[in-house]
Amino acid sequence: MTKNKLVALGLAGLMTLFTGTASADGHALRVGVEGAYPPFSWKEADGTLKGFDIDFALEVCKRLKKECVLVEQEWDGMIPALLAKKFDTIIASMSITEERKKKVDFTVKYYNTPAKLVAKKGAGFAGTADGLKGKRLGVQRATTHQCSAEKLYPGAEIVLYATQEEVFQDLAAGRLDAQLSDSLQAYEGFLSQDAGKGFDFLGQDIDDVECQGVGAGFAVRKEDSALRDALSKTILAIRADGTYKSMNDKYFAVDIYGN
Repeated sequence: MTKNKLVALGLAGLMTLFTGTASADGHALRVGVEGAYPPFSWKEADGTLKGFDIDFALEVCKRLKKECVLVEQEWDGMIPALLAKKFDTIIASMSITEERKKKVDFTVKYYNTPAKLVAKKGAGFAGTADGLKGKRLGVQRATTHQCSAEKLYPGAEIVLYATQEEVFQDLAAGRLDAQLSDSLQAYEGFLSQDAGKGFDFLGQDIDDVECQGVGAGFAVRKEDSALRDALSKTILAIRADGTYKSMNDKYFAVDIYGN
């Protein structure tokens, strides 16, 4: 876990440095966030957390009338940290999969976008198992994309990274032949940026429910069913009353809720 923790007070996102372990009480909701997955979450130079996931977390806390304590956590330690009670829920674009449901419970989804490969334009190979044989394929460690990469492209050299930003950096630098990630995150965080010029999606959407799951939800400990249900009810209310569209349109040109 990173050493810095940020306390977010209200929807406006006023944040101050919070040190030590956040205490759980009836007036606070401790939320595990990554802060390294733009446009869903990132950290400004002054330490302020921004992004769709962050806005969603703050809106949920506001509606539940709780102080929102945003706890930064490296991705591959997210579920262990939740189970260790370092926070109460994870709001970090975590896909709802059967494998993860063995350890934690999930709310209803709050968005659902497909995964896709990205490579240089005119890469000269197909986005298939045969096409990627012997190619260096970058993915973020401990994600659904690692699961799909290992399952669908067994002949590729899978290169694992701690953050998605590192994957994009090495792809742009020519140290990877391709990468696999969420398609929307790949477009917004790489292809639409200067670093992504000369790159494009490779192949079709990845249809792999076993690994990719059925959308992203909030994760909670299995014993916290009341919290899970309250969060699910709040997600559906945000979707129904138009607030979801306002948050969505702030970051994305399409509706990311999915089918």
